[in-house]
Formats: sequence, C-alpha cells, structure tokens
Amino acid sequence: MCWLEDRGGPIERFSQSLLLRTPDGLGRDALVAAVATLTRHHDALRGRLAPATPGERRSLEIRPAGTVSASESVHVVDVTGHSAGQLRTCVEREAEAATAWLSPREGRLARYVWFDAGPGRPGRLLILVHHLAVDGVSWRILVPDLLAALTGGRLHPVGTSVRGWSRLLRSRALLPEVVAELPWWKRTLSGADPLMTARSLDPARDVSGTAEQLTTTLPPDVTEPLLTSVPTAFHAGVQDVLLTALALALGHFRRERGHGEDGGVLIDVEGHGRDEDGSGADLSRTVGWFTCLYPARLDPGAHAWEDVTSGGAGVDAACKRVKEQMRAVPGHGRGYGLLRYLNAHTAAELAGLPLPQIGFNYVGRFPAPGAPIVPEHPRWQVADEIGLVGGSDPGLPLAHGLEVNAAVRDHADGPRLTATWTWAPGMWPEADVRAVADHWFQALRGLARHGSGQGSGGFTPSDFPLVGLDQHDVEQLEDLWRSR
Repeated sequence: MCWLEDRGGPIERFSQSLLLRTPDGLGRDALVAAVATLTRHHDALRGRLAPATPGERRSLEIRPAGTVSASESVHVVDVTGHSAGQLRTCVEREAEAATAWLSPREGRLARYVWFDAGPGRPGRLLILVHHLAVDGVSWRILVPDLLAALTGGRLHPVGTSVRGWSRLLRSRALLPEVVAELPWWKRTLSGADPLMTARSLDPARDVSGTAEQLTTTLPPDVTEPLLTSVPTAFHAGVQDVLLTALALALGHFRRERGHGEDGGVLIDVEGHGRDEDGSGADLSRTVGWFTCLYPARLDPGAHAWEDVTSGGAGVDAACKRVKEQMRAVPGHGRGYGLLRYLNAHTAAELAGLPLPQIGFNYVGRFPAPGAPIVPEHPRWQVADEIGLVGGSDPGLPLAHGLEVNAAVRDHADGPRLTATWTWAPGMWPEADVRAVADHWFQALRGLARHGSGQGSGGFTPSDFPLVGLDQHDVEQLEDLWRSR
C-alpha cells in the first residue's frame, strides 16, 4: 500500500473484478443478505482510506462489523431478453460504472452487480473490489464464502486479521535479522542494468491511460509440461521455470538490440506474500492485499539461442542457476518492502536506488469460462463476457516500462498459459514488446522440450540445506548414483 501511495496519482479505480454466471432465481434480497454476511466476516471489505496525518502516511481504517451497508453495495440490472451481444455490451458498461462507484476514501471498496435475466434464465454477477481490499489469493476465499452465505452454509473462521498482520509487519521491519538484509537489497539494486529502451520511466508521461497491451497464449501441449514435468525434473516451482525463460528472453533481446552483453537482468517479482514466516500468523483465510513485490537479479548464464529454443543442455543449466538465485533471496523477498517502507532508518538508503525496468507476476491457475468456480456449486460458473481483470485510473503512473502478468486457464483440451504484456508506448515500441514476448515463449518451449526428456533436470544445492554442497558436488553425486 505504501508502494502504491509512492507512485502518486489517483487510485480510486485501482481494482480487480470477476464475472460469474449465476443460476436463475438468485433474488436481490438473498444477494444483499449474503453480501452483508461476507462483509461482516472479512475485515478488509470494511476498510476506509484515512487521510495522512503530519509526518505519517495514510492508513486503512477497518470499521466495525455492521457499519457498511450491503444494500448500497448491491446493484441490480434487468437484462431480460438481451441477446449475447447486448449482454456483453451491458456488462462492459456496468463494469465501468461500478469502477467509477468505488471510493476508498468514502469506504466504498466492493460493488456487486447482478444482471437479472428473468425467470428460467441464468444471470450474471459482477464482483468488483478495490485492490486495497483484495488480491489474487483473496478471490479463492471470497467466492466460496459468498456462495456459502447464499446457500446457508458455514463460513470458516479467519485466522490472522488484516490489522494484526499490519502490526506484525511494522514490528518485523525493526528486527535485527530483517535489518541485516539491507546489504543484500542494496547490492541487488546497485548492479548493472543497462537500459533496454531509449529513455527511463517518466511518471509524468508514462501513465495507465497511455499504456498498451498485448495478450499471448501457449497451447496445452506446451503449458502442461511447464506445470508438471519441468518443475518436477528440477525440483522447482512453476514461477522458477517462467522466470528462467523470461531471463533468457530478456538477455537475448538485449544482445540483439545491442543493449549490453551481460545476460543478467533485474526484475521486479510479485508474490502472494502469504509465505510462512515463523510468526504463527495464519493468512490462509484472510481477505486483503498481501502482495509482496521485490527486486531479483537473475543471471541464467550465456547460452546459444539455438540451444535454448531446441531444449538443449543450456536450458538445464539456466533453470538450475535461476532456481538457486531465487532460493537465495532472503525471506521470500518480504524483507525488501519492510525495509523500504516500514523502517525509517533503512527506507532512505533504498529509496534512492534504481528500480527494475521489468515487472513479472504469475497469478496462478484459474477455471476457464463455463467451468464451475467452486466444485460444490456447479451452477455457478466463470462467465465468458469478461474474466478476472484489473482496472486502474488513467492518470496512475506506471510502475514499470514493461510488465507481464501470466496466468493459467483450464480449458476442455487442457491448460493454457496466457500472458498479458503492458507497456509504456513512449518507451517500448510494439515491435520490441512482441520480440520479447516471442523470445519468452520460444524459451518456454525449449524448457518444455528439455524437461520432458529422459534424464533432464536434477537437484541443486538448495535441495540439501543441511550440507554444504555446490552444484558441482551435487552433479558428481548424481553421476555416482546413476552408475550404481
């Protein structure tokens, strides 16, 4: 939230939304009652952005249960007799109106728009929530809880509250072990990162209203191994695999365009921020914005591009290197935000350092349009007019010159990896963005080919934290084991 405040500009429309296909006969009264239950249960939905006091930042005030009007949050639109095209147009229009209705300063953080198609016809339900109160993981809590409230089910208790977590973060930012991370973050941001564009990001010119977007998708035969056999082969996560390919793609682009020979790249990596930290906090049932954003310096090594795209030995070494570099990031990256924003003694040292040019976010896996959003409620499905989308104010400065948001959608023929590229056109020509996007998919195809082969992958030193091994030691042991 401090990061958003420091970007400057308006934030009234900064939101996420989801459109659901509803069974017929939903009813406004039932929806209002369910929204009231949901709002009482999840504190973040009762938030209000309080003004800053002298010497302090703005804060998110959590109002008492029962103080937010569920009736005012629900809006009903009659779409009886609408054709498919008319319904899509209506949904788009009402989504814009719902976004304009949001006001964190007034405490209007969530809007529920029911498109009533009349008796015997399924309707639509648009749920739109300001980003101050929701993140990608929160939707996996909110939607099942709303459906439970609608059907008389039980909402499971929330563990750690938003307020409790906020206070814990403030105290952690001052702990000696967190402050000891400062040299790491300074080294990460101080290293070489040659510009890939003609100029740097300009918050006065590079705003959301000028941004352009490109969406690319990988077919199931490539996506499936990226989710299964490749991470398994390297004892890694899906994010490690995606970042390996992105680092290879950006390094190749840099060399093609003459923007430096160094293969290392600096990337802002976005995580869900709910990792276990030993504090005993339980965020598994807490709705809110827990995103963790931190810089990572990734160097996959120098490899011939033909070797990368064909799935040769180069991608094996690259994936192991990037995996180890990600494992070396202290505390899942959470310490960076603590030291940058919540510790007055370290904030100034980090504030003046250059920021990554590229932002990356893998938001996970979601059902395809037409699939049940919750298995227990098969008549509630992801609608195909719009999906899980985000909105922002046109005047909000961009955080990066180029960002990629990746997600996996399950379809009838298998999962598909979809990437949405967003960029500042005053910095990045569209041809360059398309080149990076194409390079990334080429590298991912190479990883899929390699990871699906016999004998690919292997362990890395972080897989054996109790002994002091380097990669050479690990590979010698693997060779010895295979020879027996």
